[in-house]
Amino acid sequence: MNTAIDIALTVNGETVARRVEARTHLIDFLRLDLGLMGSHAGCEHGVCGACTLRVDGVIVRGCLVLAASLDGAVVETIEGVSDSGEIRDLQDAFVARNAAQCGFCTPGMLMAAADLLAHARKPKRDEIREAISGNYCRCTGYQAIVDAVEAVAKARVFRG
Repeated sequence: MNTAIDIALTVNGETVARRVEARTHLIDFLRLDLGLMGSHAGCEHGVCGACTLRVDGVIVRGCLVLAASLDGAVVETIEGVSDSGEIRDLQDAFVARNAAQCGFCTPGMLMAAADLLAHARKPKRDEIREAISGNYCRCTGYQAIVDAVEAVAKARVFRG
């Protein structure tokens, strides 16, 4: 029995058409079929946040979404938002504050932080913690990450 499905979607601004197995998760499709290795597969249960991506403007866990369900969708990965310059200030702040130690959680953290800053102009520290709470980090203890996101939020407000 053939369980492959034809899909066409936009990934980081480029149209992609592939035949995928019905059970293939988005994170596996991106990493294995498209070679986009920036987002990581961690727990594969939607708990750790390492596979956080944007689908049609909403952040999702790539390990919980089936690629076959995304025909016609717009997917943005860490590579896409990084290459576009959308998160350059967040990346710089993470580096400046040593908020990216081993780097495994960093793509998911950046996607969650970018989503927060797109929806909250001046988030408080507890709002930042809440926004990144679905992303596990074993290295930094979160303080440096919260500091980095807070600094970018303040800088963006100052720039207008």
